[in-house]
Amino acid sequence: MFKFQKIIQLWKRVFTPITILLIPHSKNRPLNFQVPFIGIFLTLLLSISGFIYIFTMVVNTFEYYQMREKLNYYSEQFLELHSTISSLKKAEYDFRKLFSLGSKEKVLENVVDASDSGSIDIEELRKQIGKTVKTVREIKDYLHIQRDIYKATPRGLPVVGHISSDYGNRIHPITGKREFHSGVDISTTLGSCVRSTADGIVIFSGRSAGSGNLIVIEHGRDFSTVYAHNKKNIVKVGQTVRRGDIIGYAGSTGNSTGPHVHYEVWKYGKHINPDKFILEAS
Repeated sequence: MFKFQKIIQLWKRVFTPITILLIPHSKNRPLNFQVPFIGIFLTLLLSISGFIYIFTMVVNTFEYYQMREKLNYYSEQFLELHSTISSLKKAEYDFRKLFSLGSKEKVLENVVDASDSGSIDIEELRKQIGKTVKTVREIKDYLHIQRDIYKATPRGLPVVGHISSDYGNRIHPITGKREFHSGVDISTTLGSCVRSTADGIVIFSGRSAGSGNLIVIEHGRDFSTVYAHNKKNIVKVGQTVRRGDIIGYAGSTGNSTGPHVHYEVWKYGKHINPDKFILEAS
């Protein structure tokens, strides 16, 4: 019975009206109204709950945008790394293909243009990949340079035959005088194919007095080659040729005692002994 009376008293206090008086600054009559104590309590409780809810939403929204910015950043980084890794894989494939060829000549011929916690350190990974890419690029640049040198360097004889007169001092077969021979003479059959000994561009193709039908090819890397006494030239000035391309047919034009090709190799604007370039190809 006593507990029941306590509950009734508490219930009356909860619903006891509280008078709120509003006194305006003007001469108007004061306003007053009564609100149960429980109403004021619930209003304050709902206001505090609403404030906490709104504050939580603002914080969550701010964190959401921060997370989205981080996600976008890391997505961009991973896309960039994926692209770089793909390039590295292609470079590795190219190198494996090159070095499986077995010889330097074949390689040069075929050169074409986390921490313990498990988190990923993007910046450190980028630095490491950057170093690898730089190394790969340097290797590729080196191979391209070596390829250009290889393709510009004369190799072998320009025609099938045998050397009948070497580079250096000799007795001229027509004048009988001792004089310097600036190339080698290669005896061959009339009409044999004369081929370029390196890649290059034809800078002269025509008649030249005692040399007969003459072809001069500029190869780059300061190399040039000369082919004289041809029966016929089949290349024109400005034409691009590759090693092994037919540029003319052997003959005996100009000062000549029989079908042969007078062949010269020039380096830095001066003729040099072709023997080194002939022997390296044999």
